[in-house]
Amino acid sequence: MAVEEKPVSSVRPGSLNVVRHLINFGVNPAALAYAMTTLGSGMINNIFSFYYVKVFLNRYKISEGAFHQSQMVYMVWNAVNDPLFGYLQDNSRVPCCSKRRLSILYGAPLYSLAFLLAWFPWQSYAPGDWMSGLHLTVALCAFDGMLTFVLLAQCALFAEISGHHQSRLRLIKYSQVASLVGSSSVLFCGILSKNMEDFASFQTFTVLIAILSCGCMLYTGFYSESRFDNKGSESDTSGSVDQTSHHSAFSFSMLWTMTLQILTNRDFQLFVLMNFFQVFMLAFLNNFTMIFAESLIPPDVFPSLAKSVMYGAGFICPQLLVLSCQSLLHGIGYYRIILFTFYMEAGMAAVMLTLGSQHYYILAFFLTANMVIIQAAFSLFGLPLADIIDTDLQKYKRSSPLSSMVFGTNALFTKPAQSLAPMIVLSILNKFGYEQLKDAGRDSNPSALESLHSIMFYLVCLVPMCVSVLQIIAWRPFSIRNSHTVDTKYIDN
Repeated sequence: MAVEEKPVSSVRPGSLNVVRHLINFGVNPAALAYAMTTLGSGMINNIFSFYYVKVFLNRYKISEGAFHQSQMVYMVWNAVNDPLFGYLQDNSRVPCCSKRRLSILYGAPLYSLAFLLAWFPWQSYAPGDWMSGLHLTVALCAFDGMLTFVLLAQCALFAEISGHHQSRLRLIKYSQVASLVGSSSVLFCGILSKNMEDFASFQTFTVLIAILSCGCMLYTGFYSESRFDNKGSESDTSGSVDQTSHHSAFSFSMLWTMTLQILTNRDFQLFVLMNFFQVFMLAFLNNFTMIFAESLIPPDVFPSLAKSVMYGAGFICPQLLVLSCQSLLHGIGYYRIILFTFYMEAGMAAVMLTLGSQHYYILAFFLTANMVIIQAAFSLFGLPLADIIDTDLQKYKRSSPLSSMVFGTNALFTKPAQSLAPMIVLSILNKFGYEQLKDAGRDSNPSALESLHSIMFYLVCLVPMCVSVLQIIAWRPFSIRNSHTVDTKYIDN
């Protein structure tokens, strides 16, 4: 019979009392430890993705050319570092790379420090100052590098804590509760800084959030466990040739072979294609929802506080939605739920386009609902990737799964969408005068402003409509649809 949890006796002595206390209170220690990184990373990731574009465009006055150059460098680094870190974490003999919890433990402080780079200018920037472009490049690359190192380890933990579908759903449940709490950082940041009008308060808040975030992730580093943490010592005792070769020195031929095995998986290809568009949509909404809302919805209709609540809801409600869908995940599985969200996105966008931009309350609801549905669906993507890791483990009879490599290879193809979205959208907006009109606001030329607002509205409607249709085409052939009906796919050791 498969063992779902590690017995208390197998837990490190230093954490034994903590585990016992948690069990007494009905808390699952493994799920809690896993979710603490979700809490910590959620607090800083949401703030970073939501505010960095507006900070550099509207406050630091970065030029369009410098913005695009920074995004190009970021796109290359963003794609390369995921498979690189994935290979290192799956094949390195160094404990801080090979053990998931240690990767999180040592990476957490650097991750939180990298988050702070964007919010403190290196000098007083003049409009178009080249230094602001360098600042953006460094901030993006440093933050994404540490995000990748820490969250790849957490993604691997998702697949390696247990092979049971029910246990993975519990990890998602705990993770969504943690994400719910972490997502409130955007709400409180908006309220305390008056949507970034009080920049000093904004900076103070980011420092406090960075400290809290680091503490949460350190908890995972101290108390989390993978089923495969002891594989290396077991193979050393048994003298297994396969395990020795698996942990041999860096080999490009080995890296190529394993990457090719992952890439030839048909389900992996379909998932990556669908996920690319999801990452694009997330970047599109996170980076520009605030700009669109402030431009398209008059301040007398939605005051600053109401918009802060709206932005916060876009990050908080996805977790509530996922938590409320636990019975559906048990009953019909993630495949059908994800497919349904694509149909819903396309339908809502078509209705909004038909109604027009003058229905301000409906537009506010549409912007928020879009963020909620897309983020909620994205929160489930660990399940298909975990199933892909399981099939890869079985197909190639590996001694331990290539969890980090699968997540990293997925990111190699999907992460560029994080840069493409702001680059494409900013180019379109600037063609309609956004760079000149953003400071003038409603005091600028009425016809030019009307033209800009018109293109913003079409972007708000047409981008999700077209992208969701492409996702439906990519996702429908995905074959792993019934893992929720299987108790276990392999024995947990």
